Amino acid sequence: MTEQEKMKAGYLWDDDEENMALQAHAKTVIRKFNSLPPECMKERAALLKDVFGYVGENVWIVPPLTAAVGKYVSIGDGTYANMNLTLIDDWKITIGKGVLFGPNVTLSTTGHPVHPKHRTDGMYSFPITIGDNVWIGANVIVLPGVTIGENSVIGAGSVVTKDIPANVVAFGSPCKVYREINERDEVYYFKDRRFDDQPE
Repeated sequence: MTEQEKMKAGYLWDDDEENMALQAHAKTVIRKFNSLPPECMKERAALLKDVFGYVGENVWIVPPLTAAVGKYVSIGDGTYANMNLTLIDDWKITIGKGVLFGPNVTLSTTGHPVHPKHRTDGMYSFPITIGDNVWIGANVIVLPGVTIGENSVIGAGSVVTKDIPANVVAFGSPCKVYREINERDEVYYFKDRRFDDQPE
């Protein structure tokens, strides 16, 4: 098996010429993306479609952006990422529609064996899936193999080590479900602040 085949099958793998070529392309395009002035919105959108496998409509990513490979990333319509989104995307990252990322979020599909005897044997990569309408707060880290269900909120500073179901608020390190999203959330947007009590 090639190193890429090993990686896609969940085995330990090492960098090879194919992976290094993918990384070189991604770094070149992302450097251009990050260096464009703010008013070059169309040019920036075109570069996203060049580096990532799929980018939907009305996707907005605030520079700077960091990604490893690019081509294995899919981003749904209307997704917004604040500054310093980091994608360790050696393997698939699937981001749904209407997803919100706070600043300094890291999605990492790749890790290394824990035991020092095996740490130089290679790395492993497992897909990350983010469902539609998920909100991921600032400084969140999502680790390999994690799925976050649609509509859920991941609180700022969380480290997501396991799957999170749909329609919940979860936070912490490690990230755990705190509660379900409920009817009160339809009335209040922050603490005692009501949606129906807004200025004209």
